[in-house]
Amino acid sequence: MIRGTALAIFLGCGIGLSSFAQSDIPKGWHLLDLETNHVYGISLNKAYDLLAAKNKKPQPVIVAVLDSGVDTTHEDLKKVLWRNPKEIPGNGIDDDKNGYVDDVFGWNFLGGKDGKSLKKAGDERARVFHKWKNRYQSTLIDTNLLSATEKSQYQMWSKAAKELNFSQEEMMDLMFIEVTAKALKRHDKILRQEMGVDEYNCEKLEKFEPVTKAARDAKLGFLTVMKMLQIDPEEKNSNALKELEEYIEGKKSAFESKDIAPPNYRREIIGDDYENLSDRFYGNNDVMGPGPTHGTHVSGIIGAVRNNGIGIDGVADQVKIMTLRIVPDGDEYDKDIALAIRYAVDHGAKIINMSFGKSFSPEKAWVDSAVKYAEQKDVLLIHAAGNDAENLDSVENFPSPWLNPWKSYAKNYITVGASSDPNLGPSIAADFSSYGQYQVDVFAPGVKIFSTIPGGNNYGNLKGTSMATPIVSGLAAILKSYYPQLTAIDIKKIIEQSAFKPADDIKCLKPGQEPTIVPFKSLSKTGGIVNAFEAVKMANEFKPITTIKSSTNTKK
Repeated sequence: MIRGTALAIFLGCGIGLSSFAQSDIPKGWHLLDLETNHVYGISLNKAYDLLAAKNKKPQPVIVAVLDSGVDTTHEDLKKVLWRNPKEIPGNGIDDDKNGYVDDVFGWNFLGGKDGKSLKKAGDERARVFHKWKNRYQSTLIDTNLLSATEKSQYQMWSKAAKELNFSQEEMMDLMFIEVTAKALKRHDKILRQEMGVDEYNCEKLEKFEPVTKAARDAKLGFLTVMKMLQIDPEEKNSNALKELEEYIEGKKSAFESKDIAPPNYRREIIGDDYENLSDRFYGNNDVMGPGPTHGTHVSGIIGAVRNNGIGIDGVADQVKIMTLRIVPDGDEYDKDIALAIRYAVDHGAKIINMSFGKSFSPEKAWVDSAVKYAEQKDVLLIHAAGNDAENLDSVENFPSPWLNPWKSYAKNYITVGASSDPNLGPSIAADFSSYGQYQVDVFAPGVKIFSTIPGGNNYGNLKGTSMATPIVSGLAAILKSYYPQLTAIDIKKIIEQSAFKPADDIKCLKPGQEPTIVPFKSLSKTGGIVNAFEAVKMANEFKPITTIKSSTNTKK
């Protein structure tokens, strides 16, 4: 599941009113330079200037985006989409005999053979609970009598059962949000009537001068809640209300999930034998799917066409985006993650972007095997730390680089937290970002990131470690493109060692419910924010690693 909406951040972290003056920061700030532009971006233009000065010539690099789908018609993405060179579009034949018919742009692992697509899925916690409920509930379990596999299942089931015991406070929170949503809808109806428009954003609303008292009250009420929820001032009213409704629906479903098993939409739409990893030729070629906003935004950050005079500039300039749809509205399935990683590796991707995460992974062995396969094939995986403001040194976030069968960490894996800028908030660390001195490798900008969104060549801001991760993927693509001799492990090392370390006097709040001031360097292994200029400088001098010794440490 793509976790951490603005609403969830507000509820979970106790964040109060914020100012819409944040919108003054330039669009695309994440690409800018601290010294030149006075923002904590990644110094991308300086990196390209250095590459030009060194007369470096790029080679195309394939980046696989495992996400919710991508708008393949977007003006700023059409030219950078990967196309399967061995597949003839639309002929209904598996031309390259890879088992996937007409996989021109990639594959939709959430599709059915009839062309339909899975949109909703229950969270993995509920799926785990109900999968083993009959085996372990109301039974006295002697763990000494269980096999290693059964013991692991029981521990996972017990954790899920515990987490499904929601508190009275959580129930009250939902009631409050439902009341708030109803009030917002009333305000919105009044505002649309008096403004004479169906859609508006907070910036436009602030400039609106109401005539009636009802409209004045509606304006104040609407803006107050939007500021409390830290909704971007450019966000349309319709999108904000839709997000609120989806949050409420998801929470209600979660509260009911201990008594009512989540509907098995997968069985109805996809129809694969989920328990059988060998049953892998399912899905369809509709890589856009019913909800491509997240994946489209992520893809634009990585590689939207640069210097074309429209929209935005992506990070990488010689990239091909391979689209693999595996993220529903809910938690991802381990089987889809594993098969998508293998598809990406087998079809030439050198970098895999994974802007998603979940707290349970019942078929982790399948994913571990796929991660190991990518490592053996020299493919770099870049994964979001998550938006729950949790310490990943003590809380699980999947997929993860720890490979159980090998009792070691994958060497081709980067976990990314989200940084901010003092112009955008009170802290250099994004208030929602998960962190970890051992389990998070590096941070990248993840607040107010402007990129492509679907539906008529649109653009907009989103925030999250989901947005920070493709910035790192884009940087990795630059390094692989201009320095093709670098291995995945080399690129990981360069990105981490070249990260910019903010000064200790820059205010950093530890993400969480009761933020406290901490050194930014304590939130990740490197203590830094990725920097393209420094990474390119290091790549110029880098001596490739020839031998790698496998680690069996319990910390990265």
